[in-house]
Amino acid sequence: MRIGSHVDAADPIAEAQARNADVVQFFLGNPQRWAKPVPRNDAETLRSAEVDIFIHSPYLINVASPNNRVRVPSRRLMFQQAQAAAQVGAKGLVVHGGSVTKGTDMEVGYDNWRKAFQYGIDQGGFDVPILIENTAGGDYSCARYFDSLAALWDVIGEFEPGFCLDTCHAHAGGEDLSGVVERVTAITGKIDLIHANDSRYEFGSGRDRHANIGSGTIDPQLIADAIAEAGCPAVVETPGEAQAQAEDIEKLRERITG
Repeated sequence: MRIGSHVDAADPIAEAQARNADVVQFFLGNPQRWAKPVPRNDAETLRSAEVDIFIHSPYLINVASPNNRVRVPSRRLMFQQAQAAAQVGAKGLVVHGGSVTKGTDMEVGYDNWRKAFQYGIDQGGFDVPILIENTAGGDYSCARYFDSLAALWDVIGEFEPGFCLDTCHAHAGGEDLSGVVERVTAITGKIDLIHANDSRYEFGSGRDRHANIGSGTIDPQLIADAIAEAGCPAVVETPGEAQAQAEDIEKLRERITG
């Protein structure tokens, strides 16, 4: 199993070495800004690195939004992020599932996702897989509950999107982690990446607060089992610097290998 962590973007390879990580995830810019990502001077080094690279898109992106002041820049930035992710050899771009506003039919959000994929195709293609991530809260989220996820995939499945399972988000969102891989893959076909996070808050809280492995409310074995059953890379997005995350990575490896 290839396991790593979300790291600072300045020198991802050095960050991976500090954590004994096989995988890194990072942002290509400020996650709270709409700015187009700028080319990286170390793009060639990253492309040839032995670690797997995933890019997390800015938090502002919500391609499902019925508000065109959010939806239009969101789909444009998602495309720009995907293009930049391809330049550094990323295996995927993680994008939150997004949401609609209260009183808006969820079908609007699903259709807006379809339009976002079509926009990317019309612009020449994304060049990396778009990995839609489940979210922890919100009654109008497109990817909090797995029945909503199934409805979303009914609309966008033809575009062959990828999926990123966040264990904290699933737990906080009210989805049991027992048998989670089987339930998700019945919808999405596969899981491309796991965000292996413990949760500070209880099951179904709707609160997205990550905890270090074994220090929260999730049985660590359920997280390890999900990684093993999915057979895909995993990253921890847990608190602390290199040492704390290295310990989380090692805990998961030990539980997976027995």
